[in-house]
Amino acid sequence: MKILVAGDYCPINRVAEKINEGDFQMVLGDIRNVIKEVDYSVVNLECPVSESKNNAIDKCGPNLSCTRKGVEALKWAGFNCVTLANNHFLDYGESGVEETLTACREIGLSVVGGGKNLKEASGVLYINIGGKYIALINCCEYEFSIATETSSGSNPLNIVRQYYAIQEAKKKAAYVIVIVHGGVELFWLPSQRMIETYRFFIDAGADTVINHHQHCYSGFETYKGKPIFYGLGNFCFDKETADYRWTSGYMVVLEYDGTVDCIKFDIIPYRQCSEDASVRILKGGRERENFNAKLNSYNEIIADDERRESEYKQWCLQKEGMYKLMLNPVNNRYLSWLFDGWMGKRLISKMKLLQMYDYLVNESHIERVRMLFNGEIIKR
Repeated sequence: MKILVAGDYCPINRVAEKINEGDFQMVLGDIRNVIKEVDYSVVNLECPVSESKNNAIDKCGPNLSCTRKGVEALKWAGFNCVTLANNHFLDYGESGVEETLTACREIGLSVVGGGKNLKEASGVLYINIGGKYIALINCCEYEFSIATETSSGSNPLNIVRQYYAIQEAKKKAAYVIVIVHGGVELFWLPSQRMIETYRFFIDAGADTVINHHQHCYSGFETYKGKPIFYGLGNFCFDKETADYRWTSGYMVVLEYDGTVDCIKFDIIPYRQCSEDASVRILKGGRERENFNAKLNSYNEIIADDERRESEYKQWCLQKEGMYKLMLNPVNNRYLSWLFDGWMGKRLISKMKLLQMYDYLVNESHIERVRMLFNGEIIKR
């Protein structure tokens, strides 16, 4: 049996125009031919269905949405299921979640990773293919989309809960696939935390782990005979950019042949929303050669702990400014300049920095900070 998994789908800008006109062929016609060749296909719906723009939640970052035609296009292309555990599923609140679930149900798309409450969002999806069951588990890192016991949203990444979900799924299914939405946006390598977590999921009984979210593709490794893909990249996510990383990605076709010792897979690379509002398979030539070379270079870095850690540190240093802003109590450029210089050093002592560091790394502090911030945000 063959299972296809694709990355982030968010039909906005040029893609939205074509899809809302009903031109599904223009956008997803090339992908449709690939999907016909597999038994089951999954894609990440990176936004809710919300015809109204009146219910946007308060958050940092954009509030994304699509029309009902956005998911009708997925069904037309041949997709069977959408994953909903991502940082945008709750962008239009409870009404957006309800509208999305209703649209998918009526159109005939299965869902996993999102729901009206945590119990529903964390449910495992079981798929019967030729008498064998595949289990799909979908979760995402914490942002503004997380479900609670009493409110809608996405299934949070929680190693303990996912461990028990994998253990339970293994009793019922021949194969278990864990799909995670996480990682550092626009960074093409996994962190050590991601590697340790995803390998642990394999140790717990998962047969494949797949990640997306970073808006660029990453590499993969085979761990104990089981593949881990650290970033599929954007599947269909339009943006005005010439960045090759944003407009490139790959789908994975997993092949399960009745044994679990070694999982076979194929990589299907493409360009998306580059010259036009389409997803175009790279069938050969220089583009495919360049993609393969880049993917192989990522795989080599992932296999080299020292080099990977060095790349990650360099990336963090390049982006340190956005995190320093959290320490800055002022916002105009003149006071910011003073704060970043001698005034900042006088206002923020070394002891204060150590205290803030403790709050950010200690699990018990993180829980309390999250609770307090949630309370303050609700008050405002």
